[in-house]
Amino acid sequence: MRVVFIRHGLTAGNLEKRYIGSTDEPLCSAGIAELKKLTYPACEVLICSPMKRCIQTAELLYPAQDIEVCDELRECDFGSFEGKNYKELSGDPDYQRWIDSGGEMPFPNGESPADFRQRCAAAFKMIVRKYAHSGSIAFVVHGGTIMAVLEKYAVPHGDYFSWHCENGHGYVCGFDGTELEITEKI
Repeated sequence: MRVVFIRHGLTAGNLEKRYIGSTDEPLCSAGIAELKKLTYPACEVLICSPMKRCIQTAELLYPAQDIEVCDELRECDFGSFEGKNYKELSGDPDYQRWIDSGGEMPFPNGESPADFRQRCAAAFKMIVRKYAHSGSIAFVVHGGTIMAVLEKYAVPHGDYFSWHCENGHGYVCGFDGTELEITEKI
């Protein structure tokens, strides 16, 4: 099976380097324009996070395709850091503790990174089982969602942060039912 992961297009929060997880922010005009310049692989099944930025991206990239929304593929809830950028958080002791933890500590009033990664990997596993008969699935999701799934299933193995991709970009993979092999970067 071919699996395509696409990170949603740019939002205003992305341009300002803000933690945008649970905020249901739409694409900005620059994000829409950038998506229109790129080419994406066709797919039989289109899976999407429930957030506006992902749904808008999926509608732009695959206008004739039905979208199946999967709530479990939403971005991490950044809690007290939501909507802020590193400059605004630089004096916050909770932010410093989170940084010192290597990003592993739960976000204050938000989600645990470990729980987020587990949620995304489990959702991916459920979807590929459901569509095992399909030849191709595209996931239009969040950067963190892509990183969580690839950390769990990609070969050769890489840690979470090694799978970062820019807005509107992602990975094309071959999936054998157990492992994802990256065949192309978008």
